[in-house]
Amino acid sequence: MTVKLYRNARIFTPTDPGHPLRASEQTRVTEIKRGAMLVRNGIIDHIGKEEDVLKDIASTPVNEERNFEGACVIPGFVDPHTHLCFAKRREDEFGMRLAGLPYLEILKRGGGILSSVNAVKSATEDELFANTKKLAMSALSKGTTTIEIKSGYGLDLELELKMLGVIRRIGRETPLDVAATFMGAHAVPAEYKEKPDEFVEIIINEMLPKVKAQGIAEFCDVFCEDGVFSVDQSRKILKAAMAAGFHAKIHADEVNDLGGAGLAAELKVTSAEHLLAASEENLRAMGKAGCIAVLLPATAYSLKKPYARGRDMIDWGVPVALATDCNPGSCFCESVPFIFGLGVLNMDMSVEEALVASTLNAAYAINRQNKVGSLEPGKQADFLVLDGETPTTIAYHAGSTSVVEVHKLGERVY
Repeated sequence: MTVKLYRNARIFTPTDPGHPLRASEQTRVTEIKRGAMLVRNGIIDHIGKEEDVLKDIASTPVNEERNFEGACVIPGFVDPHTHLCFAKRREDEFGMRLAGLPYLEILKRGGGILSSVNAVKSATEDELFANTKKLAMSALSKGTTTIEIKSGYGLDLELELKMLGVIRRIGRETPLDVAATFMGAHAVPAEYKEKPDEFVEIIINEMLPKVKAQGIAEFCDVFCEDGVFSVDQSRKILKAAMAAGFHAKIHADEVNDLGGAGLAAELKVTSAEHLLAASEENLRAMGKAGCIAVLLPATAYSLKKPYARGRDMIDWGVPVALATDCNPGSCFCESVPFIFGLGVLNMDMSVEEALVASTLNAAYAINRQNKVGSLEPGKQADFLVLDGETPTTIAYHAGSTSVVEVHKLGERVY
């Protein structure tokens, strides 16, 4: 057994009450000005004021001790929405968007998601893994210790299984904890453009059973949007996925208020993502249903669109999480510190709300709350050391990262 003592740290952490934090709860961050943690085999055993922890563990043999000299310590970031597994960047499309071409028009021309599908089809599994690992390690260096990664650039069974295999390797061959999401319903392939219902049936009857048998994906996600999957089609896919044992997520109301947030509330999905155009009525319904809103401010930044109403959602009782949405098209960003800053500066979230959104609520969005998201006894010793006095430094130090050390299961990994 390895026992480590970390002391003289200024610790900031949410406390997990057994549910995602919402409304005024989302500001509840505990500060321990001179704190300490005792970690056994990567799991937090004691945490609190240094004098109390030292008193409680007086007779405990310690293998390693570290004095943080008053440095700020927070939980490791949890990124609950990424498309990190891709084979090729799409810089040319970024230029098209800057010139004024709407994303849905780029998609109609065979760009967007369909362009990434072609790249995944051409790449070997090792090539796809190498590109994904590079981004995963970059995310780790910026403080992400747990991450969700979606498939969805395959759109046929063989390629979707290939992507999920790569996602599993990221969890096995990097320090990151990885939650895998099957997103065969990311777009309608060109050959089914005039018959999308047939593709829906393929997802339900062919893909879902094989993906379940593969045993990697925990979640199923659907892109519910004009020109992609309708509310009725999304409902059909998600209900089938839930019946098969998957947890449900939904890309909802990113471009238009199609009613995806309302569907999220109806089905009580784990989380609804994007929500830039979602109505107040449907967002309030999500809050009542307990659905987590996963907001992706870097996507709005990249698309030059108004941000999701994070401030309103919190005030309406919707538990809010933040994520990067790292992908090759609409948002090439793997930095949670950048997302944190956008949440505070452009979405009117407080520092405390942003910290909860990028740690504990984000953990709830991928069902990892029992392991990560806060620094408490029984959870993993996944934590960050910051260059600053408080978590405010994450938003304050713009264009960089205040993360100077990343610890995973009590081991320094960056």
